[in-house]
Amino acid sequence: MQHIPIDRIENDLSSYLQMAEKEDVIITRQGVPIGILIGLDDAEDWWEELLLHNPKFLARIAQARENLREGKSTSIEQLRAKYST
Repeated sequence: MQHIPIDRIENDLSSYLQMAEKEDVIITRQGVPIGILIGLDDAEDWWEELLLHNPKFLARIAQARENLREGKSTSIEQLRAKYST
């Protein structure tokens, strides 16, 4: 994981995006991390990244987990057992 000052990123973003395809790039200001460049393995990966940072999605996941703990949901294992041949 590389730590790169923001002024270097601003001057050569293309190079750092290429670097981010191989490893995460931490962007710093005066030595303090302020952001991160994360490369995507596939063009469709951006959708997963958006979901992982969406408060509504995260709340739905938390609610689903709570329902499962309380026995109010069906687990994937139960579905597999029910529908497997």
